[in-house]
Amino acid sequence: MKQDLVAGIDSSTQSCTVMLRSLENGKVIAQARKLHPPTTPPCSEQDPQAWWDALVSALTELKQWWPRIAGLAVGGQGHGLVMLDNHDRPLRPAKLWNDTESAPQARELCEKIAPEEWARLTGSVPGPAMTISKLAWTEQNYPGLLEKAHRIMLPFDYLVYRLSGSFVCERGGASGTGYFNPFTNSWEPQLAAVVNSQIDWISRWPTIIPSHQPAGVVKLMPELEELAGAIVGVGTGDNMSAALGMNLKTGDTGISIGTSGTLYGITRKGITDSTGTINGYADAADRFIPMITTLNSAKVTDTFRKMLRVTPDEFDELALSSPPGANGLQLVPWLDGERTPNLPDATGHMRGLRTTTTMQDMARATVEGVLCGLLAGGLVLKQHGFTDDGRIVVTGGGAKSRAYRQILADLTGKPVWISPVGETAAAGAAIQAAAAVLGCTNIEMADRWSVPLEKVAGPQQDARHVLDAYVTYANALSGELQ
Repeated sequence: MKQDLVAGIDSSTQSCTVMLRSLENGKVIAQARKLHPPTTPPCSEQDPQAWWDALVSALTELKQWWPRIAGLAVGGQGHGLVMLDNHDRPLRPAKLWNDTESAPQARELCEKIAPEEWARLTGSVPGPAMTISKLAWTEQNYPGLLEKAHRIMLPFDYLVYRLSGSFVCERGGASGTGYFNPFTNSWEPQLAAVVNSQIDWISRWPTIIPSHQPAGVVKLMPELEELAGAIVGVGTGDNMSAALGMNLKTGDTGISIGTSGTLYGITRKGITDSTGTINGYADAADRFIPMITTLNSAKVTDTFRKMLRVTPDEFDELALSSPPGANGLQLVPWLDGERTPNLPDATGHMRGLRTTTTMQDMARATVEGVLCGLLAGGLVLKQHGFTDDGRIVVTGGGAKSRAYRQILADLTGKPVWISPVGETAAAGAAIQAAAAVLGCTNIEMADRWSVPLEKVAGPQQDARHVLDAYVTYANALSGELQ
């Protein structure tokens, strides 16, 4: 049988999605999704075996297509810390990107090495999300455990390793560790030596290969026997993968509204920010993807929706029935602590409540708070030379919400677009798999499969003043809490 399909895998915090696409034209053929164990900060951990079980289960649901699958690649949640012993067993549950227990260690790292030096070498400043901070947390809370780690990797690197037996990674995902240099595409072991100077760090980290190259092939194993020999792409971070899936170009702004919120774009030159507001990541196509990340996104609207006891559609209707500014109601949505700004112990703040406040105002203020948190970061990106004269493209679960789409258009005064392919991180992983199979670059593959974006909202009311008011309120609040 002809092998004319590739599988794109998105192993996110919440679930594992597998998307099958035609190798010829990128058409989506089938899709399956399996849940991961739920987590809630400050301690957010998962057993790596749960990711593997979800991946195998999702692939098995698509078993009728296995003989046609030529290649696979994994886009996954970034920053998480996976440590394996010399028998490839996890030494403890993986600490995830949204685990904030390592906040004290992140601060200590910036006391040992200046933030300016971290930014110069890695494009980012350590925060609780970064893998380097989780290494420091492990060293302090489990003395001796790091020495027992035979392999240290990111969550999607673990899945690539389980699939292929190849211990490799690439620049996009690696740039979220806090010890990889995206400007030279090399590890910086002296940064990890601050955590423990006795460990040979290079020997414990994956080999770096180009983002479009194969990691290897699916090894023979009982649960995936019929997939043995299929090419395995090296994988990348979920936002880097989504950027491929949407085929973002310089000037475009990508906004992901999922468990976390991200705002990012593509640049030819890396951006550094010693304040830590911007993460100067590498992308999966030899460019850079400077990014703002917030800890609180669609989970916030889910929380308030449940409080109001309405369905998602009813929540959207409520939010769109209140005017810009929600009749004076403002929400700073730091419900689970916050990453941008770096306030891991913060909580949410709402002001402007009156006896006249309605459910509609509550819903509107919630959506505005989540979006303004991201757009406030976007203003910082522009101060560092980021160009946003292209399109605003949204993805993630929140991108399906009419309220998020319309209010984003009103807050920015610009149209909002989506990719019709749908699950963009899985779609981008499929692009990476196809590039590995066909021997081309990820950019070439993304262009080959490119489909026109769909406009889903245009500005109807001028709400730009709402962002100005949010920035003023959030900045004042942040100053009080720091």
